[in-house]
Amino acid sequence: MKLSAENTKSIDVLNIGLIILSLIVAFKIPFELFLFSYAVLGPLHYLTEINWLNEKNYFVKEKKWMWLFVFVAVLLTIPVILLLPALKSLNGEQLARSMYKYSTDFFFSFFFVTFLFAISLVYLKKWQYILLSLVGIIAGTVLILKYKLFSIAFLGMFLPTILHVYVFTWLFMIYGTFKTKNKAGIISCVLLLLCPFVIFTSSVNPESYHLSESVQSNFLKSDFQNVSAYIAQVFGLLNDDGKFHMVSEAGIKIQIFIAFCYTYHYLNWFSKTSVIGWNKNITKPKFLIVLGLWLVAMGLYWYDYKIGFAALFTLSLIHVFFEFPLNVVSVQGIYHGIFSGTKTGK
Repeated sequence: MKLSAENTKSIDVLNIGLIILSLIVAFKIPFELFLFSYAVLGPLHYLTEINWLNEKNYFVKEKKWMWLFVFVAVLLTIPVILLLPALKSLNGEQLARSMYKYSTDFFFSFFFVTFLFAISLVYLKKWQYILLSLVGIIAGTVLILKYKLFSIAFLGMFLPTILHVYVFTWLFMIYGTFKTKNKAGIISCVLLLLCPFVIFTSSVNPESYHLSESVQSNFLKSDFQNVSAYIAQVFGLLNDDGKFHMVSEAGIKIQIFIAFCYTYHYLNWFSKTSVIGWNKNITKPKFLIVLGLWLVAMGLYWYDYKIGFAALFTLSLIHVFFEFPLNVVSVQGIYHGIFSGTKTGK
């Protein structure tokens, strides 16, 4: 049954409140908020969205190709698993670090290839054309890497992180606003767009942020300091010594942005349950499985954040890969909404 205009307006108003709340809390406790959101809200989001995407056929013509995304996600997870303290002694730390470096060198290109391949899956149905497109995408990526036509590293670093949780969330909201045409929806889209400007133009005193040893340790275990450092490098926010310091003015602002993006990304998903309808196809057995896996995930993060991060890394990557076709559909819907003035549907 279709939601009434009043119901969709209420949800849009709720999202305005969630944006403001996420921003305020991110300013107050950026590291703690991120760690909480990533460990508690993240796994529940992965599990429920993957189930919903499966019911929607992943928004592709032939969903059997999605197994390729699963394979890539598992492949990229192996080095992360090998770097766990319990496995270093068994496999040799040198081997683990060599594999990690190898995967890091190709990590960015994997994301670039999977995103372009997702576009093919949205528009192509015959396996011959899909396979041909994959070969062409891989060949094109090799040429780009060889001749450095543009930075794949930029897209590779940001596709599963900032682009996924901020840009694609924003585009999905715009896509939905074209359907509902609610003023509250437009306001929420504009507000979300303004948040980075609010964060990076605000005055921040690093000395007012006191991180406990456990918070610092868990944040380093999440490996997200690499994302922060890369953002600082790309946008010229490194310190005068040319290094990135986590608890510096630039470091705090970047972390506020990351904490805000991830927290609102998850809250946006859960707030739109009745709009998206991701809960409709969760049967009792599925609900118990999701609940059980979610509790296990939180238990792993509680026991050791590094173990939780490594254990959930595959699931996190899979949900990012599976969402790529939806991102393509959202952009397509926005394009048609702007240039044809028609009301698009999923």
